[in-house]
Amino acid sequence: MATLRNNVRRFFATRSGWLAGSLPLAVCLSYGQATNSCLDCHAALPAPYGVTQEKFSQDIHAQKGLTCTSCHGGDSSSYDPNQAMSKNAGWKGKIDHSQIPQLCGSCHSNPDYIRQYDPSLRTDQLAQYHTSVHGKRLAAGDTKVAVCTDCHSVHDIRPPGDPRSTVNPVNVATTCSRCHSDAVYMKAYKIPTNQYALYITSEHYHDLVVGGDLSAPTCTTCHGNHGAVPPGVDKVQNVCGTCHVFQDQLYKKSPHFKAFQERDLPGCVVCHSNHAIHQPSDAMLGVGPSGVCMNCHKPNDQGDQARAGILASITQLDQKITNADQALHLAESSGMEVSTALLAQNQARDSLTKARVTVHSFQPDLVNQDLQAGLKIAASDEKAGKDAMIERNHRRIGLGICLIAIAIMLAGLWLYIKQIES
Repeated sequence: MATLRNNVRRFFATRSGWLAGSLPLAVCLSYGQATNSCLDCHAALPAPYGVTQEKFSQDIHAQKGLTCTSCHGGDSSSYDPNQAMSKNAGWKGKIDHSQIPQLCGSCHSNPDYIRQYDPSLRTDQLAQYHTSVHGKRLAAGDTKVAVCTDCHSVHDIRPPGDPRSTVNPVNVATTCSRCHSDAVYMKAYKIPTNQYALYITSEHYHDLVVGGDLSAPTCTTCHGNHGAVPPGVDKVQNVCGTCHVFQDQLYKKSPHFKAFQERDLPGCVVCHSNHAIHQPSDAMLGVGPSGVCMNCHKPNDQGDQARAGILASITQLDQKITNADQALHLAESSGMEVSTALLAQNQARDSLTKARVTVHSFQPDLVNQDLQAGLKIAASDEKAGKDAMIERNHRRIGLGICLIAIAIMLAGLWLYIKQIES
């Protein structure tokens, strides 16, 4: 605080000529607006003290009518540093990093105060923060952990709905990575720093950033935001289950659920990973590099046999659907009416999708129920395509015979005419 006061005094002393010329202009430009000596001075100060009017105007607090003094205290109506930064005016100066949550919470935890600005805004953020890993470590004296301004920015805080906001869903992972991807900064905590590098390869990141699906998971979806905690080993499936409800229900009926609990294995993560969650494929049931079952099971054990059977059945239905598609598209391109069978193919594909989801139960009987329904439909559709081609061939043969008969008749007619003419 003393350093800042000295810097400001030095600024006034060395730039008296500049102030003499600029103050009249500042007064003219601010005509009709409230005086803010803080911004008038800090706009010309070097980093980290420099804050421009343009930058602060983007801040949600400024847009709601709050000013520098709302957080820092002091008297922004005076250009005298002794008065502007007077303790009698409530001057706080630079807020200590460890005091920021409490300062923000002094407003954001007050329902009566917040209601006048945004009645829908939650007021339990500070209470949640105290339950988080960040909050607990801060309370224990660790000042390196994230506080409000590390995530939300400082003098240009934007609402989460603003695409430029550091806490907009699309930007959350990048914001978290500023600390969590810094190996030097995180060295003392002995946790991985490759989470962001893995996440940007995931299906979740692709859906969120590339696909524009704002409901796709990002860091705060799984870890929480103000009450951020790492999911417990025995709670991972509960985190995933908030979105993947049906898969979670099937998993809890599977033999894996009990086995994973007994061995303290982290549920869904065992097969799908955590940050680098890729699009699931049938290859995960295989024995190649993409296979996951054999990471736990041994060749020819009960799990391996079930895996092989399920994979074989899924592959059979997938191939049957492909065969039916080929037969139907060939018939359609030949002009045959197969629209009913083509529509039924959607039901076969639905059965395949259901079977792939039911795999989470790892009960071959349940998976086969969906597969058999799909196989029956696909077989019927393939037969419809082949029957249409047989009918097409019959029509072509009949047309050929008719054309030959017509040709013979025309030839006979021509010979008869020649005979008459002779």
